Amino acid sequence: MSEPDECRSEPTVLMCHQALDEFLTVAVGQYQLITPEAPLPCFALLLGSAEDATLNVEHVAFGRNARASDPAARTEFSDAIVPRFGSAYENEHRGWWVDSSDLLKISKEADALGLDLLGSLHMHPDWHRLGPPDERACLLSEQPTPMDEYLFGNTAWPINIICYLERRGDAFYHALAAWAPPTAGGPCSEIPLRVRTRTPVGM
Repeated sequence: MSEPDECRSEPTVLMCHQALDEFLTVAVGQYQLITPEAPLPCFALLLGSAEDATLNVEHVAFGRNARASDPAARTEFSDAIVPRFGSAYENEHRGWWVDSSDLLKISKEADALGLDLLGSLHMHPDWHRLGPPDERACLLSEQPTPMDEYLFGNTAWPINIICYLERRGDAFYHALAAWAPPTAGGPCSEIPLRVRTRTPVGM
């Protein structure tokens, strides 16, 4: 007999604040280069360990985007992604395909540190403010888009974190959510996400 949904134990993602800060520094820099013609992505791999019911994210690692240069990526986008998700994905600045040599290098470096490749982290900007007029009705958030769900399903990494980043005046704000890949054709499921505080226990 299967366990009721409300009783199932989901893994919890515990994220080191240094790893998040490193990603946000790069994401803010990339955000400031975005134009309506170039929706530049920001993507990182998550490195850490799995213990009991927790997935510990300790580091992020950045690789090059081979979206426009890798033959497999170009074929995937032209033959599968654009027909399914729309002509907007013909723009070579939209979407991410981590360079295979960088992925191998990062995996080897993680192994040397005794860490696992747990998944991905990418930015969603406030595209309704930055994008072209015909796309400003598209409200992004920390929720996955249909394209995200497609990619999460293909990679099958256990964690996929989305960081929604928006600018208000002279300050940036962000929201995070972690997602498990879809199973059996269903939607992604949200995983509890906690970011470690800078204040240590006992203070």
